[in-house]
Amino acid sequence: MKKYQSIVIALAMLSGCTNNNLLSSEESVSTEESNSIIEQGEVNVLDNTLNPIPASDNNRVFYEIFVGSFSDSNGDGIGDLRGIINRMDYLNDGDINSGKSLNVEGIWLSPIFKSPSYHKYDVTDYYQIDPTFGSEEDLVELINLCHKRNVKIIIDLPINHTSNSNLWFLKFSQAHKENNIESPFYDFYSYIENGEVVPNRKFASLSGTNHSYECNFTGDMPELNFDNGAVHEEVLNIAKHYLALGVDGFRFDAAMYIYYTDNMANSAFWNWYMEELRKIKSDIYTVAEVWASDSIVNMYYDSTDCFNFTMGQLNGKIAETAKEGNVNTFTRYVQSNLTDIEKKREGAMMISFITNHDMDRAAGFLTVASNRMKMAANLYLLTKGSSFIYYGEEIGMKGSRGGSASTDANRRLAMLWGDGDTIKNPIGSTYPSKNQTNGTVADQISDENSLYNYYKKLILVRRSFPEIASGTYQALTTTSEYVGGFISTLNDSSVCVLHNTSSSAKTFDLSTIDYHTLATYIGAEDASIDGNILTIGAKTSVILKK
Repeated sequence: MKKYQSIVIALAMLSGCTNNNLLSSEESVSTEESNSIIEQGEVNVLDNTLNPIPASDNNRVFYEIFVGSFSDSNGDGIGDLRGIINRMDYLNDGDINSGKSLNVEGIWLSPIFKSPSYHKYDVTDYYQIDPTFGSEEDLVELINLCHKRNVKIIIDLPINHTSNSNLWFLKFSQAHKENNIESPFYDFYSYIENGEVVPNRKFASLSGTNHSYECNFTGDMPELNFDNGAVHEEVLNIAKHYLALGVDGFRFDAAMYIYYTDNMANSAFWNWYMEELRKIKSDIYTVAEVWASDSIVNMYYDSTDCFNFTMGQLNGKIAETAKEGNVNTFTRYVQSNLTDIEKKREGAMMISFITNHDMDRAAGFLTVASNRMKMAANLYLLTKGSSFIYYGEEIGMKGSRGGSASTDANRRLAMLWGDGDTIKNPIGSTYPSKNQTNGTVADQISDENSLYNYYKKLILVRRSFPEIASGTYQALTTTSEYVGGFISTLNDSSVCVLHNTSSSAKTFDLSTIDYHTLATYIGAEDASIDGNILTIGAKTSVILKK
């Protein structure tokens, strides 16, 4: 019997990176020091037949950036747009074969509009970039840089509520105080008469009146009235403005709150909104936050793609499977979900992720040392659709809301660059720095076995087999709960992806499938074929060809 095994080759990474990786601040480290940090040593590419192909559709790997916590360009401790521009070589340097960047294919920016808070989800002015983040010119420069490198950029759009210091709300309040029902702002926000009771909704008294305004998040975030056609036009104009600047689309915050948990009314609004947006940009990329069960999420798929919360978070299917869970259960779920959403709309995509800015970070419950972070990354990045990496996930950053000082700021901590970046943790954060045990970007960038370099390899593998992200998906049924996978076909080419989620090597009889060539593997260990027997190392995934 002949034994086939992937050939591991080491590609020497180029040195002498450009200053796009450096901070513009005088407080940043010197060019000489920064280049020594950014040089990336060697990265093992797992097969000499790997041929990464740049993305040509929306089935991309996105990178969520919480802007205020990512990279600081001017020394004020707050992340900004210029900081992201300076870090583009880290995210995507424009050369998929250089080995110098993560090669993410899209960026999601948290809200960048003028706002009194650190998180910016309470917008004061949708048409002004918050001064702490920079200017509209900075945004346009970032957009253009992304597009030159085949990177799509979407911005977070929270439109169900605004800040209570928004001019719209000030005019609304004034109209009610004056009982001026002729004012165009009198019905701009949702309100009730004092004493009226609306179950399951929150209201706050409107000073100087006998009315209360709806505020389901906090009193500082009044809810717009989407029964008012003028509100529809305003939120449409906001999107038009940023599409004209060149953004590729939007992440829709709190999509269920347009009409508070009235999913039928919400769905009708998003159908109208997306119909209008597609008139402007037919290939617009949008993804909605509908934090609910799949049956509810699927109601929104008529208009837009949605994050898959069933797969993500602490008790989601990705984490459950990565912790030696049943792979067959996972792949059957993926196929079932794809079947449901693809019936809803042509081009509908599964949007997978482990965690985001509203969740405890994954490295806290999927440890790096156990290789569970690597296995989780395999499960969601090697699957169909578009996948989202939360900034810092690739280096195993930690952060959790819990404790007596419970705060979401602990989930949005400063990116651990380790190269002199002046970025600081957001206001109110309490997470102990001693808990960050996985190191910085500077620590990991030259370590061939680091989580950071693993993510780089994984994205290259995904891009080398476009069948995975863009092909049809057929779950396999195997006899082992630890070894399972799927077949994916694109045009006339197909691959078989198999995962071993266990902590020991497992074998698989290839006579049960028509795939006998080991194209590549990626994981904690290696893989090999001897006759019809495939051996997959612990916490490892393989890609087979016919």
